[in-house]
Amino acid sequence: MTTLDLDTSVVANAYAKWAPIYDAVCGPVMLKGRRAAAAAARSVGGKILEVGVGTGLSFDDYDATTEITGIDLSAPMLDKARAKMASGRYPWVRSVQQMDAHAMEFADATFECVVAQFVITLVENPEQVLSECHRVVKPGGRIILVNHLYSETGLAAAVERWAAVKTRAMGLRPEFPFARLQAWSQATSQSILVERRRLAPFGIYTLVTFEREEQAA
Repeated sequence: MTTLDLDTSVVANAYAKWAPIYDAVCGPVMLKGRRAAAAAARSVGGKILEVGVGTGLSFDDYDATTEITGIDLSAPMLDKARAKMASGRYPWVRSVQQMDAHAMEFADATFECVVAQFVITLVENPEQVLSECHRVVKPGGRIILVNHLYSETGLAAAVERWAAVKTRAMGLRPEFPFARLQAWSQATSQSILVERRRLAPFGIYTLVTFEREEQAA
């Protein structure tokens, strides 16, 4: 954790306020990134964990080839997700649970895939959350992230550093660098970076995929 990391209570309070309007405001903005992450997860299939499932915006992006479990820290966001589940439109969504991603309650090697959409830059300790994702994914499984990542040079980088201070109370962190994800992967046994891809439009979002290596026989 660094001095620029977010406090969990700040994020929880922010998203309690966002919950009533989250789908309308964030749905269109995050559509391309959300669909890219879900498509990558569908290619893996099986049991998929959505970390930071929120209001269940991604439910439409999965299908019967998957079995979705979602977790989120925000009860108001999960209330929205449960209402969607109650509609009966998403039989592939098995459960959503209020849970801290820093200390997941799942057994080791539970899921074929773990997806975190627009989440890793918002948690208090990103490295700890990544390590928990690594723990609960099966050997050979994948961790799929999609996020806006810090522009490390140029005017955009300066703007993001300025915005970082201004947006902290809103539960946002625009200055999170890819190098931090890469450093975690390099420090973590059996977790390898297999993809880093900028997404349309304008490369605003980046899809990052790690694979947990198969254990040696």
